[in-house]
Amino acid sequence: MAADYTEEHIRSLEPREHIRLRPGMYIGKLGDGSSADDGIYILLKETIDNAIDEFVMGNGKQIDIEIEDRFVRVRDYGRGIPLGKLKDCASVINTGAKYDSEAFKKSVGLNGVGIKAVNFLSDFFEIAAFRDRQTKGITFAKGFVSEEMKKAQKSSEPSGTMVSFEPDEEIFGSYSWNLDFVETMLRNYAYLNTGLTLTLNGKKFKSKNGLLDLLNENLEGGEKPLYPIIHLSDKDIEVAFTHTEQSGEEYYSFVNGQHTTMGGTHLAAFREAIVNTVRNYYKKQFDAADIRSGIVAAVSVKVEDPVFESQTKTKLGSTHMAPKGETIRTFVGNFIGLHLDNHLHRSKEASEAMVDKIQRSEHERKELRGIKKLARERAKQSKVHNKKLRDCRAHLNSKHKLRDESTLFITEGDSASGSITKARNVDIQAVFSLRGKPLNSYGMTRKVVYQNEEFNLLQAALGIEDSIDDLRYNKVVLATDADVDGMHIRLLTITFFVQFFPDLIRDGHLYILETPLFRVRNKQETRYCYTEEERLRALEEVRNPEITRFKGLGEISPDEFKFFISDDIRLAPVEMPPKPKMIQDLLAFYMGKNTPQRQEFIIKNLKVENDIIEEEEEERAEIEAAASAA
Repeated sequence: MAADYTEEHIRSLEPREHIRLRPGMYIGKLGDGSSADDGIYILLKETIDNAIDEFVMGNGKQIDIEIEDRFVRVRDYGRGIPLGKLKDCASVINTGAKYDSEAFKKSVGLNGVGIKAVNFLSDFFEIAAFRDRQTKGITFAKGFVSEEMKKAQKSSEPSGTMVSFEPDEEIFGSYSWNLDFVETMLRNYAYLNTGLTLTLNGKKFKSKNGLLDLLNENLEGGEKPLYPIIHLSDKDIEVAFTHTEQSGEEYYSFVNGQHTTMGGTHLAAFREAIVNTVRNYYKKQFDAADIRSGIVAAVSVKVEDPVFESQTKTKLGSTHMAPKGETIRTFVGNFIGLHLDNHLHRSKEASEAMVDKIQRSEHERKELRGIKKLARERAKQSKVHNKKLRDCRAHLNSKHKLRDESTLFITEGDSASGSITKARNVDIQAVFSLRGKPLNSYGMTRKVVYQNEEFNLLQAALGIEDSIDDLRYNKVVLATDADVDGMHIRLLTITFFVQFFPDLIRDGHLYILETPLFRVRNKQETRYCYTEEERLRALEEVRNPEITRFKGLGEISPDEFKFFISDDIRLAPVEMPPKPKMIQDLLAFYMGKNTPQRQEFIIKNLKVENDIIEEEEEERAEIEAAASAA
């Protein structure tokens, strides 16, 4: 019988309660710090954003960040929060100066939520303001005041604000800071704010040439620019771009200093403006895909009162530069149309290299047309008999209400496919079964995508033949066995996506399914262990356990699998290294023709299975001995 539904079931939550109960609405996913978009980095970003806004308004040229273990401190040298409003700014939701467009015309943090979320989601939070040779500070724990300086005191410190915090383990679980992610964040801040110096534990980040520096650094050691980077800037807009020999498009987009990883209206306007300007300059209707093939660009705009599509501000939704002002599309289009056209007229090297690249892309596309036709005919013939794809009902490129939850599992063999197929949610989860190890596509041309039946069918299943915009699933998940063959299949598949569909990875769609390595159980309870540490902990806590080692997905029953791909699904995102050179080096070493070099590496780092078994038996014996003694 259904439970009663009465007035007593209706609750009104205080802002602190709501943010702690539903943190994902404010900072996206939680995570453990192993991914650049995990919640702890959003807390840091929200804190730094306030300091950046001060610099943008002409106050303070340095921001110091310290991170030690889990403790974080951010010190800016701006005007400092007015001392009488310090408590409100740190703890009263929707409170701040940024509603006043005269004080913060082109700010990122507009909703008066960010720093409060940092406070409420931190086990320890301290904020201090320095202003007019006076200071005041307040300390919080989980959003509650634990210590407060009631009256302002004299201070010799320069003006500014200092925020210290430790994210709450009760919310985030066990986590750790990856300073590489933090350094990337600070580099972006430096590129977008020339003249600003940021320090991380004493290491300085500063840029003289803005987005030109960003592209130069990110292209260093990777694909060479086909012509010198075109760098254009004016009030409220800055762009830098070039073409490389790679296919696809690569963008770094920003709004008011915020890294909009999902793009938005400003990036769409830039992509359209490039096409229109190139067509007008060369007086030829080149295909848009040919014009943008191989482009690497950075785009930054400053918008008054920007509207983002979420609190984490990864995609711009605004259509105008300011309320009742010029549209972003018109503003960007006019700027690119004028300045790029002028540049191409002045630089013969750039104009010749650009049209040469466009024509080569056009030639390659037309050359592939015949191969595509044969591939489509083969795919149509095989669809009647081919059961590689078990589709779902919701798709990302549809209007289905569950489109954002759509997932495609790429599995190896019939055994694993069978388990996932029986356990899946048919509304949102599809399965694509590989026959075995796919082709090593490293160093091959795009023809292989159409000539190799398996790759062609996978591409068709994903719907990405013409554009990543047509992607049919929000999450593409590699589900392979936790053994050497499974790891090899995973690597071959990732190589395929890196080579031909890098945007699938850059846009955060590719994941690896983490499944348990061990099951430790007795008659009273069952523990699934994803790591060796979890297994050892389970052996300590479960009496007289029976231990099962899962070597293949097919060994996991559909009933168990349902739990691993629904309630307790664990997905590890596949992410691009920060520099293209790192990608090329990794692919060349692991997927290239340097077999002797790899053999030497394996021999030096090989751990024989017998050694591992002996270590496990010794550890288990020690645990059992300790349990008996207890």
